[in-house]
Amino acid sequence: MDQINKKRIRLEDLPDLLTVREVSELLRVSPLTIKRWGKRGKLPAIRINSRGDRRYKKEAVLWLLGMQAKE
Repeated sequence: MDQINKKRIRLEDLPDLLTVREVSELLRVSPLTIKRWGKRGKLPAIRINSRGDRRYKKEAVLWLLGMQAKE
């Protein structure tokens, strides 16, 4: 039997701005779902650089999880 080593995610180690992939892994939904939530205003995205890459505030993701971000 193969042993799967999953890294535990520590909230304090997360950057203030998260990528679509990071958020989708945290919330265990597809990246497309994250993008849809952004369009609906459930999880607003910040657009960066000339490509318009999406970033999400850690506080917004924690709020979606029902957790308060530490000040």
